[in-house]
Amino acid sequence: MPFRSRSLGLCSGLLLVLPLALSAATMRADTPAAQPAITAAPEDAALRHARALLRSTPLIDGHNDLPWAIRESQQRPGDVEAYDLRHATPGDTDLARLRAGGVGGQFWSVYVPGEMPSGFARVQLEQIDIARRVIAKYPRDLELALGAADIERAWAAGRVASLLGMEGGHAIENSLGALRAYHALGVRYMTLTHNSTLDWADSAADQPRHGGLTRFGEEVVREMNRLGMLVDLSHVSPATMDDALRVSEAPVIFSHSSTRAVCDVPRNVPDDILARLPGNGGVVMITFVAGFVSQAVADITMPAFREYQRRVQELTTQEQRSELFKQTFAALKLPKVTIAQVADHVEHARRVAGVDHVGLGGDFDGNDTWPEGLDDVSKYPHLFAELIRRGWSDADLKKLASGNLLRVMRAAEAVARRAQATRPPSLATLESLDGPAAKPSATK
Repeated sequence: MPFRSRSLGLCSGLLLVLPLALSAATMRADTPAAQPAITAAPEDAALRHARALLRSTPLIDGHNDLPWAIRESQQRPGDVEAYDLRHATPGDTDLARLRAGGVGGQFWSVYVPGEMPSGFARVQLEQIDIARRVIAKYPRDLELALGAADIERAWAAGRVASLLGMEGGHAIENSLGALRAYHALGVRYMTLTHNSTLDWADSAADQPRHGGLTRFGEEVVREMNRLGMLVDLSHVSPATMDDALRVSEAPVIFSHSSTRAVCDVPRNVPDDILARLPGNGGVVMITFVAGFVSQAVADITMPAFREYQRRVQELTTQEQRSELFKQTFAALKLPKVTIAQVADHVEHARRVAGVDHVGLGGDFDGNDTWPEGLDDVSKYPHLFAELIRRGWSDADLKKLASGNLLRVMRAAEAVARRAQATRPPSLATLESLDGPAAKPSATK
């Protein structure tokens, strides 16, 4: 989420470490946006087709940062009651727009900044609390889901199946016991890293220290398999992707990543990794973030990020970091990004990995710059309409919408049942597997 920046389309931390907790609240006024006029203009046959298709099959999105948007609300930080989804919100998500977009299932990211000096577990618990209170507040519209069957049941009942996804293994603080506790609270995927390399895994946005996963990192993956928690490889380095694919007994996901061959940024997935997804069974969920979709945008923003990184090291407060961030990016002029460019990523992933291994992870409420016409959760039908115009069949569109992810979840659940029948919870520690020199980092 926000170190991914809610600023110029580079959410999820391109290569960079953005200022702590810079989010929607710091990037735009905390006042409701006008409700989208879904039927204001005549719709063509493809868009009508897309809307009908998304009424017949659930769309499951892999990543939405609404809990962080609530936490960072300028007017009432962390106040679930005040951030009322029954009305238009200042962000990208509310109940009316979820319905208009055909969203049937959503992984709510319970993001925690990895750049804090300490306190990861406390903030993680607070984020889970916010997400669960949001779900409980709207029982006619949202329903907590813990597995594939729950998603289908909630959707059949007319509710948005709501799942929790952790964004960064720093929040387990090198403890498999903490990992199990988060699973017990409802977390169903964990992104192995965010923008910081951990004591056991390399990030795509930081200097590598391990060449991928350490032995303890491999044990984290195995314990996630035993629990039935999906291994999310967005944000991690290619070497970490490679190791996780080698170790994982269950299909993996990329909850919000696009393709590196189309837009060459470290947060996207290389073709050699995409080509291995059929062997693992996993899914890459294409994100809509402008800086991960458009090479022209990335070519402008990447140098700005590097300059920000150079200067931010001297600053000591969040206020100073936020001000520098705004100064660095305010004057940038970015080119237009289109829905067609997002569709190019979807089609490239289909060509390389196959249609059974592609999904969607918009990253709404975790970014500020979107493709035109794909700027909030109501707009998914427009992407489906673009793919319909390109000749996609209904069967393949249903796989993209949810069929592929549901298959991954069922496979992960089956792996967990087998693993729990044959091995107990792991008692491994970082030191026991990686040696006494593997002392936990003070900041990573």
